[in-house]
Amino acid sequence: MIEFVLDGRSKVATYMQLVQQVRQALRVGLARPGDQLPKVREVAQALAINPNTVLKAYRELELEGLAEGRPGVGTFLVGTLAGPSLDNQAELREELVAWLERARAAGLSADDVTALIETTMRNTPEVRA
Repeated sequence: MIEFVLDGRSKVATYMQLVQQVRQALRVGLARPGDQLPKVREVAQALAINPNTVLKAYRELELEGLAEGRPGVGTFLVGTLAGPSLDNQAELREELVAWLERARAAGLSADDVTALIETTMRNTPEVRA
């Protein structure tokens, strides 16, 4: 099950942070169609946010065709963003974890790592999105 985390320093709206985390979980295979999203009340309490914010995020996911609300039962994922590369991600993730451990040992902060990855992606034509 997805465990949401909010970045209080982010300029991204709270509801969109939740949407983005669901999209990412679907993209990397941590969440799959059929999985139930956490109950609105549970998310609101855990993150100390208004339940309407969670509802807005879930409605956005429904509009995108990624989730479906079932009255009295909850919200379930019905779409996916995982592509054919999903099979390769487990090995790549292990390599990334090892790299992040080396980066941490070298004294890089989370912001340093993010900056390094983003600038490298921007300056490497083969990986630009």
